[in-house]
Amino acid sequence: MNRDKVISVKNLSKKFGEFIAVDRISFEVERGEIFGFLGANGAGKTTAMRMLCGLSYPTSGSGTVAGYDIMTQGEEIKRHIGYMSQRFSLYEDLTVWENIRLYAGIYGLNRRQTLRRTVELLDRLQFRSEIRTRVGSLPLGWKQKLAFSVATLHRPEVVFLDEPTGGVDPVTRRQFWELIYEAAAAGTTVFVTTHYMDEAEYCSRVSIMVDGQIRALDTPTLLKQQFAAKSMDEVFRTLARDAKRGE
Repeated sequence: MNRDKVISVKNLSKKFGEFIAVDRISFEVERGEIFGFLGANGAGKTTAMRMLCGLSYPTSGSGTVAGYDIMTQGEEIKRHIGYMSQRFSLYEDLTVWENIRLYAGIYGLNRRQTLRRTVELLDRLQFRSEIRTRVGSLPLGWKQKLAFSVATLHRPEVVFLDEPTGGVDPVTRRQFWELIYEAAAAGTTVFVTTHYMDEAEYCSRVSIMVDGQIRALDTPTLLKQQFAAKSMDEVFRTLARDAKRGE
């Protein structure tokens, strides 16, 4: 595998009985790229992401993430990626410090690494005064920024973000994307799903799934040219119009 191709999949499929959730998708993602993975509900993007994260085995096809085979090395993949979901990322009944310490242990950081990276994280987010605060009492935007920072605490090659900015205000969303840009600039590959089409404009490249297949994949600028659209929202609506299934 080319070292610069951090994710590479070919003809990847997932079936549940007779239902084809993901239908022979192929793509590559380069190191440091911000890759938008879009699709309407039921398009198959969550199923595809679960396979890439080592949480579900493909029915057929092949692929690697961070150099590890998604068919046979799921546990290695989990150790070399970060993951953040809108629904669950942090333990709300634990403090900021307790969450950081917990995830540092899960990611295999030693005591010295944990302390150094905790200080860096708290300074970057200006969270030092909140270190003993229960996460459940933090504003949603603060939780999301903390969750992203914890997901990248072990400096993974790839971080998967599943609708990370759902429910937060536009200003906080912009601040969150600044963290994404910083991570990408440092060499971390960011694989992100989102329902906000303005966020698709921030990605290096975007793929759009419809009914289990990738129907478009390119930079936002070239996709808008291809579909004679003024925005990514127009591109998405044009493709989603042909969808035959939904959740």
